[in-house]
Amino acid sequence: MQVLQDGEDLASQPWYHGPLSRQKAEALLQQDGDFLVRASGSRAGRPVISCRWQGSALHFEVLHVALRPRPGRPSALFQLEDERFPSLPSLVRSYVIGQRPLSRATGAVASRPVIRHGPIRRSFSEDTLLESPARSELPRARKWSDSQPAGLEHMGRSREDHSEPGASAVPMCALPRMGSDPGLLKTPSPLGSVVDSLRASDGQLHAKAPTKPPRTPSLVLREASECPPTYCELVPRVPSAQGTPLGHTGPETEAPWWEASEEEEEENRSFVRPEAEISFWPPNNPFCLLGPQNRPLEPRVLSTLRDLFLEHHPGSTALHLLLVDCQATGLLGVTKAQRCAMGVASGLELLTLPHGHRLRLELLERHEALALAGALAVLGCAGPLEERAATLRGLVELALALRPGAAGDLPGLAAVMGALLMPQVSRLERTWRQLRRSHTEAALAFEQELKPLMRALDEGAGPCEPGEVALPHVAPAVRLLEGEELPGPLDESCERLLRTLHRARQVARDAPKFREAAARRLRGFRPNPQLREALTTGFVQRLLWGSRGVGAPQDARLEKFQRVLSVLSQRLEPDV
Repeated sequence: MQVLQDGEDLASQPWYHGPLSRQKAEALLQQDGDFLVRASGSRAGRPVISCRWQGSALHFEVLHVALRPRPGRPSALFQLEDERFPSLPSLVRSYVIGQRPLSRATGAVASRPVIRHGPIRRSFSEDTLLESPARSELPRARKWSDSQPAGLEHMGRSREDHSEPGASAVPMCALPRMGSDPGLLKTPSPLGSVVDSLRASDGQLHAKAPTKPPRTPSLVLREASECPPTYCELVPRVPSAQGTPLGHTGPETEAPWWEASEEEEEENRSFVRPEAEISFWPPNNPFCLLGPQNRPLEPRVLSTLRDLFLEHHPGSTALHLLLVDCQATGLLGVTKAQRCAMGVASGLELLTLPHGHRLRLELLERHEALALAGALAVLGCAGPLEERAATLRGLVELALALRPGAAGDLPGLAAVMGALLMPQVSRLERTWRQLRRSHTEAALAFEQELKPLMRALDEGAGPCEPGEVALPHVAPAVRLLEGEELPGPLDESCERLLRTLHRARQVARDAPKFREAAARRLRGFRPNPQLREALTTGFVQRLLWGSRGVGAPQDARLEKFQRVLSVLSQRLEPDV
């Protein structure tokens, strides 16, 4: 199978449909292997490859990185997972002709393009996708010369004519004429070449005499979008700057708070009595996806969230959840004032202390809210049986992406498994049977890997080594310290009690190692602001109980929502 091509002009490719909504794209995908490329309206016009695979429509966002103009290299790079391409058509050709999976996790293969009929409707920020030289207007060529004798032979010749044979011509932007602006038009040296320096013996006859400092700031290509790019398959790696010419220094970007190095505490600082109320919840800022006064389970918000999660692969969602969990647990992003107030360096130490009562309650509240939201994602599917089975598969794949050795977010894993093991979900026999029939691998992974792993973690015997785990499972210790009794016979509960307390001491001791492991997994990660907001505790509470109901006592809220889930479960599969 070969993709029709006409140079590298994106608009001439038959599989490119321009601005197209996700719903319309899915309607065009009829058989497994059908694919098209569109400009996503919800992602500010960024390119998305839509493909049907195993009966489901999948959407893969292509990372688009704009580069500084340099001779001999493209103006942008396009990337799905690891390999980068100079244009979007070359990326599509590589994956289609080579029958390579668009992502290793899904195994989806694009083999049959959906041909576009009619002209492309231009909209969004589509200009950032059309990287064809034919579509970019070349600015007026400036006549180039210098005031040195060696440059007299170049009088009246354009800059492109002066370049060496074989060198790529770089379009130059028209700048206002200034006293020393020939220095602004100096062609950058090719990648990997060493810029010739002016020797003392060359004098004024050297053809590359140093120019005066430019009076106009350097021109920098803007990013393809104001929003940080996301991709529905793990963490995209932004191209490195290994080919930067000597002497060139790019603008320094501020590192995110989860990558910032922790300040060393002074050894001889004065003692400050710890405070009793320490919280790591962010302030009640207005949410982008929720209004100031929202009702529980608004259909518009639920539809938006469904589209948002469908655009992200479980690996990307797992990293978003790890980031939010680390902030809610007080592992990353802890300020110096918070460390001084609580008397320790992280929340993993605070939750084992008497004045960590508020943090423990917040962690329990977060676990229950996320588990209820996960169960709602399954029980809220009133459509075909296959749709509920696909939702179950998505939760299983998210749990696999959160397990030790992957993202290593064990609180997030516990919340997802809590949703899958909830009685209202586990009683759906026809749905689980459909999962085993249509998604056998996910069903086997849930039964043979995830359930035993979760049982071991709840009993304090699961993996908890920093590095393999970025954020440990602290729910058993939190429940125990809050006075919850352990189930089972007395002798077994005593052994479990000792294991849980021993694990809590290990977690507090290894808190710096867990912080390092979490920061290493999140290094270079560029989260989606909306998805990150949707995973916060405050947002989930407002979504489930509304702006008014969220202030009710926790026990009443949980009991009420359990009844809601029971009603939904009975409607899907009534008791015989």
